[in-house]
Amino acid sequence: MRLPLAKIRVKPLAFESLGVRGMCTYVETPDVRVLIDAGVSLGLRFGLLPHPREYKALERARMALRRAAEGCEVVTISHYHYDHYTPAWRGREWTLTWSCVEEAEAIYAGKTLLVKDVRSYINLSQRKRGWLFEKAMASIAGRVEVADGREFSFNNTKLRFSPPVPHGEDGSALGYVLMLCIECDGERLVHTSDVQGPMSEGALRWILAQRPHVVLVGGPPLYLEGSMVGEDAVARGLRGLVRLAERVPIVVVDHHAARSLDWRRRLGEELSKTAEAKAFMSAAELVELQDELLEARREMLYEEDSPSEEFLKWTRLKREERRRTPPPLP
Repeated sequence: MRLPLAKIRVKPLAFESLGVRGMCTYVETPDVRVLIDAGVSLGLRFGLLPHPREYKALERARMALRRAAEGCEVVTISHYHYDHYTPAWRGREWTLTWSCVEEAEAIYAGKTLLVKDVRSYINLSQRKRGWLFEKAMASIAGRVEVADGREFSFNNTKLRFSPPVPHGEDGSALGYVLMLCIECDGERLVHTSDVQGPMSEGALRWILAQRPHVVLVGGPPLYLEGSMVGEDAVARGLRGLVRLAERVPIVVVDHHAARSLDWRRRLGEELSKTAEAKAFMSAAELVELQDELLEARREMLYEEDSPSEEFLKWTRLKREERRRTPPPLP
């Protein structure tokens, strides 16, 4: 789809509608090339490990991240969940991320990194991950800058980061994330990361204050509604999406929302309640592809496209052995 942007080029690389977990996005202006949240992963669902088709999608996404990083000067990290950055592990992790030091070097070597602060507004697990990442980047990255609440200029392009906002609802145990507004010659794109709607009123106010022409937003986790995330929180996330759609010309919704097969119906029902709301699209639609909701379809994939006995044998390996062993794929 053609966006109302002449100076800012946007290409989603790793999203749920593209078959993997993530929000990795390549953005290019006449002044700078940026890779936002350069991570990708798969997840555990339905008591099943990812289907071989999901691993093939992960393989494609890893290749796409490598290619995009080759031409980038800047890489950003909104927070330290594995679907939003690439850890520099010594050995490749084969079960969910395919991350390793070689993948990290391919993405971050020599780059300017604008990252979430690991010392404030961060929970314990992400503090540990961020500290290890920061230590590894000392010998890999060109420069590492804390981005929380800061603005960076590259000629006529500004990269403006939000203060830390909740990963979902206020007080979330999942910690905080950074949102990013990229502005060039009056055009503005906002990438929200894991705001889940947004659920937080503060996150919503910051987004709207940027007066964006396009927003890429992580929608509410419908698949967790009533279990790990309360129904009231999901409802707040849906209302936040409606308010974005009332004010922003183009709203791209993906990530947590697209882990449910009925996400379009749920969002459509909410948006239909107001005449001012514009239509929304997925990241796949933005690059003129059909949604490929592989995680949401995992149970069906196992039934309709049964994996080989060799693959099933791999799934039965002990956890640590499986992490060190590549899955046998067709």
